[in-house]
Amino acid sequence: MARVYITIDTEYSSGLAGDASPAARTDCFARSIAGAVGDGGAGIPYQLRTLAKAGQAAVFFVDPMPALVWGTAAIEDVVGPILEAGQDVQLHLHTEWLAVAGDRTPLTSRQTGANLFEFSFDEQCELIDYARTQLIAAGAPAPVAFRAGNYGANDDTLRALSQLGIAYDTSHCPALPGASRLTLGPQDREPILRHGVTEVPVGSIGALGDGGQRHGQITALSLSEMRAAIRHARNTGRETLTLVSHSFELFNRRTLKVNRIVRRRFDGLCEFLRDEHGVSSANYRDDPPRLNAASTAPDLLPPSMWRTGARYAEQALSNTFYGAM
Repeated sequence: MARVYITIDTEYSSGLAGDASPAARTDCFARSIAGAVGDGGAGIPYQLRTLAKAGQAAVFFVDPMPALVWGTAAIEDVVGPILEAGQDVQLHLHTEWLAVAGDRTPLTSRQTGANLFEFSFDEQCELIDYARTQLIAAGAPAPVAFRAGNYGANDDTLRALSQLGIAYDTSHCPALPGASRLTLGPQDREPILRHGVTEVPVGSIGALGDGGQRHGQITALSLSEMRAAIRHARNTGRETLTLVSHSFELFNRRTLKVNRIVRRRFDGLCEFLRDEHGVSSANYRDDPPRLNAASTAPDLLPPSMWRTGARYAEQALSNTFYGAM
């Protein structure tokens, strides 16, 4: 049985934060979380309904750092509906909020930065502990899993998570080796124990041309590529495949217009997992990833000229009608 982890980074956008006013929070919530646009919506409420309809599990990695600007209530508005829907809430952290927060920073050093790897081990401990405390204050259970914003972790991040008792990290994206500073490479594609934490890499498929990889994000892969990747995982005995989405990914944050192409991918993924034999969706709360006992990395889904060409055409249509992915 191949277990698919649909992971959804759930975050207010610091770039759309504006100021600390209630009006700014309301606008940022609409453009980052709710997606309360026409045609049935496309934000977290829509994703929760779609998951429930198909009977699928997902992991919502919620960033509590906006509490620095708008207080814990802003995070309660995010966490509450996810828990009410029976889905899993885990911890996400975007350090860009430190610059927005100014004097309200939790760091004694008052440093700012775009990625966790820009901070010392002690500073990372402070930041992760603050974020965890805010997430729990917003009503979530104590998190057991973490993903750094922008995948921007390093080995000190894993050491900090271990010290804080958070058992899993999923900040390593083998297809984007420059995103993090973890001492892991493109070949590290299965769960691995690192600095006392189980690192769960983001999934990927083989890419045409340079022999590289294409990361397993819903804006990066077509539905046919995701289906093929999941079947390949099942047929090769792979236990774990992680896919990534975002709270705002199914709509354009500038125009608040539904991206029907990306939304159709999400819908189709949930329906496929419901109907396909030998695969299931899973979460960290009830069924966390297990370490891979194999000594070698699993083979990637080989690249396909047909699937890649179809995705290029689909992306072009999406960019033309709905804005760039």
